[in-house]
Amino acid sequence: MDKVWLDGLLAAYEWQLSLYAAFGIVALTLAGKLLARMEPTLRAAVHLNGSAYAKKMENPRYAANQSMNRKWGAAFTLVIFGLILPFCLTADAQPWWRVVLDCAVILMVYDFFYYLMHRFLFHDGGVLGGPLMWVHAVHHRQHNPCRDDSSYIHPLEVAMGLGLYTACIFGLSLVMGGFQVVTIVVTWVAFSQINLHNHDLWESNRFPFRYLNTMSVMHHNHHARFTGGNFATITLLYDWMFGTLDRGEGYKGAEYQRRPKAGTKGAETA
Repeated sequence: MDKVWLDGLLAAYEWQLSLYAAFGIVALTLAGKLLARMEPTLRAAVHLNGSAYAKKMENPRYAANQSMNRKWGAAFTLVIFGLILPFCLTADAQPWWRVVLDCAVILMVYDFFYYLMHRFLFHDGGVLGGPLMWVHAVHHRQHNPCRDDSSYIHPLEVAMGLGLYTACIFGLSLVMGGFQVVTIVVTWVAFSQINLHNHDLWESNRFPFRYLNTMSVMHHNHHARFTGGNFATITLLYDWMFGTLDRGEGYKGAEYQRRPKAGTKGAETA
């Protein structure tokens, strides 16, 4: 029985597809960076955020955090692509609409659970009292973040963010079947690039960049104080649904304009 189970497990282990996904993610990310340097508005944002990041890296504490999280992120990514994704992938042909649908489902399911984690564990959302506010307070030291501040976080938050995203893929694959490599490439790049852009210093509010401006502004509203709203990361849908949209004045009135609790006073600029 154990041998049958082991044989079945090995048969489902698609390490080649996981490797293809990793290469695809790197290729699509590099292509996006090249495009950003060719388009004037995107190029200006790259320079603006690059300059802000370089200045912040002059702070030894900031640089140490970024270096530590690059190492932790690489370790977690190896685990994800080596031990989890190989069981979630398929080489079976799928129609284009199925790939689009799968991408949307993965991102929106992830965003729903991230909203709950962010609001009720990382902030005092009024139910659990924010038991991990001390973890998220590291990230909120940046009141006016730049693009690379998305990775200025506590290592536990790195694990929880990547772990939640991967858990959503794994759980959905059990229900929906294996995901095409293209689906994982697109969702991984979207997941990472949207999170990066939310922290962007962004100056253009003209078509076709209005939505990018909105997402950046709304997330900067979230960073401006530890009691702000806008807890989702992929879209603002769940904040709209649950009444936590924050356009700069907080959400739900003065009830949520209280001071951070003890242990979160570290939320100052690093």
